[in-house]
Amino acid sequence: MSVKTDTIMFDLRRKDQTDLGLVSPSDDRSIEVTELRRDAHRGLWSEGFKLLRDIFLIVVVFILFGVFFVQPVVVEGTSMLPVLHDGERLLVDKLVYYKIQSVSWGHINRGDVVVFWYPNDPDKSYVKRVIGLPGETVEMRAGKVFVNGTQLQEDYLDPNYNEAMPSYPPKRVEDHHYFVMGDNRDNSSDSRYWGTVPEKYIYGKAFFRYWKPRDVGPIHSGDYANPIPTPSPTPIADEDDLRADESR
Repeated sequence: MSVKTDTIMFDLRRKDQTDLGLVSPSDDRSIEVTELRRDAHRGLWSEGFKLLRDIFLIVVVFILFGVFFVQPVVVEGTSMLPVLHDGERLLVDKLVYYKIQSVSWGHINRGDVVVFWYPNDPDKSYVKRVIGLPGETVEMRAGKVFVNGTQLQEDYLDPNYNEAMPSYPPKRVEDHHYFVMGDNRDNSSDSRYWGTVPEKYIYGKAFFRYWKPRDVGPIHSGDYANPIPTPSPTPIADEDDLRADESR
């Protein structure tokens, strides 16, 4: 009997404990019953999905940023010494010359360090400095550059890279073209040899150097103390003059 009674009493105590320990949402609407393991898995998948979504959006933003606004380039060669060195990494501003329906966001100025497709082989890209603008006449006299007959003061040049002192005959820059040269005039393939660069081939302006660490910083355009006179436009004959010429 005692064993049986003890068993009954034990069962009653366990039942009482179980009944008292039960919590049901129907007892109180403000009670929320959760299953920790299931909710933990659900939260892990949710956070993982959000992380992948954020990474995807960041990659898309960087791709769009690189396509339309800024592009990294690597300098190859020594034609822009001492301003740029072989192996340096630059950021190129592509928006500054971007055009939408003939509306330009910026202007190509003399002294800009630009990156463009090489006219004789568009698969290659060059980095040079803009010297002559459309309509101007550029020539070299004993190593000195003259634009429209006025000598260009180029403080960014290093005499150690300009010892040859060559001369080149005057050349007029065509409309929508630019005359470019490297700062290392003794070792630069530029407009002196293969002609001017079409405006449509210039795809950006180098504005920042992010590698090598000791030279990190902005790339400044050339400053010119003396103004270059603007060439006079070629007069256009009117129809009466043309008829008179034809009748002769």
